Amino acid sequence: MRLPEAFSPDWGLSFARPWLLLLLLAVPLLAYLRGQRGTAAALIFSSTRTISNLGQTSAARAGKILRNLLYLSLALLMVALARPQLGKSLTQVEASGIDIMVVLDVSTSMLTKDFTIGGTSATRIDAIREVTRKFIEGRPNDRIGLIAFAGRPYVVSPMTLDHDWLLTNLDRVRIGLVEDGTAIGSALASAANRLQDKKAKSRALVLLTDGENNAGKVPPNTAAEALKALGIHLYAVGAGINGIAPFPVFNRNGKPMTDVLGNVLYQNAEVHFNEAGLKEVAQIAGGQFFRATDMSSLQQIYGDIDKLEKSTVSIKKYQQYRDLFPACIMAGAGLLIAEMILAQTIWKKLP
Repeated sequence: MRLPEAFSPDWGLSFARPWLLLLLLAVPLLAYLRGQRGTAAALIFSSTRTISNLGQTSAARAGKILRNLLYLSLALLMVALARPQLGKSLTQVEASGIDIMVVLDVSTSMLTKDFTIGGTSATRIDAIREVTRKFIEGRPNDRIGLIAFAGRPYVVSPMTLDHDWLLTNLDRVRIGLVEDGTAIGSALASAANRLQDKKAKSRALVLLTDGENNAGKVPPNTAAEALKALGIHLYAVGAGINGIAPFPVFNRNGKPMTDVLGNVLYQNAEVHFNEAGLKEVAQIAGGQFFRATDMSSLQQIYGDIDKLEKSTVSIKKYQQYRDLFPACIMAGAGLLIAEMILAQTIWKKLP
C-alpha cells in the first residue's frame, strides 16, 4: 500500500444539536406578536397633535434599538443551546496503488464516423475520448497516465493522481499531431516503460486502436511478451466496425481534405479491422481482448475493466473542534444586560 495520497484539512462550522436551531423561528414570531399588540399608553391626551413634535424621532429610534437588542440576545442564546463548534476535519486517504496507462490510437482512420453520441454520428476518437473521460472520473484514487500514438507514440500525461490536469490533456488529444501510421508495438513498449513502479499493487495497460501495426520499430508481439514478463495486465480494445462507414477523404499528400469551414470531408467507404492480430497480441501478453462496435459496447468494456481492476481505499478522519457555546452565551447575556440598562436609564419610559 502506498503512503497517504491525500491529507487535506476542511474548516467549517457545525452544531452538536442542530435541531435546537428551530427555536430561532420564535424570534420573528415574538416580534410580530409584539408589534400587533402594541404597548399601553403611559399618558392619555384628547389629541396627540399638541405633542406630535416632542422627541418623536429619538423615541422611535430608541425603542427600535431596544427591541433589536432584545431579539438579538434571544437569538444568540438559542444558537448557544445548539452548541456551535468551529473546527477542522483532516482526511487521510490511502490508495491501494493501482497504476493504469491508457494508450489511444490517433491515426487518421480514427476519424471514421461509425459511432453515435447522443443521437449524433461521432468519430471513433470522439467516442473513445468520451468513454475514457468517464473511466478516469470513476477511479479518483488510482494513478493514471495517457499515451497517444499514430506513426510513433508520445506521452500526453505521465502517471498522475491529478485527474483534473489529466482530463484537460485528454481533451487536447487530436489527430495529426504526429506523422500518420499505427505503431502499436512502439506504443505498448512506451507504456510499459512508464509502468515500472513495482510498488503498485497492480499495473494495467488499456490499449484502444482500430488498426493493425504498420509503423514503429517494435513488433507488437515482442512488446506483448515484455508486458507479460513485467506482470502488466493488458486490455486490448478494438474499436470500429467491419463494413461501410463514413471515411475521411484524403488528398495527394495523405492529409484529410476539409471544406471552407475546416470540417473534414467524408465519403462512404469499406473499412476493415484486423481483429485476429490484436487478439494474438492480447493472448501473448496474457491479457484480454474486447471488441467495440458502438458506444454501448465501448462503455460496457470500460465497465468490465473497471470491475477487474478494483481499488481498495482506506480513509482516516481526524477532527478538532473549538466549542463556541461560551462565546454565544456571553454575547447573548451581554446584549440582554445592555438592553436592560438602557431601558432603565437614558431610554427609560414614563410610568
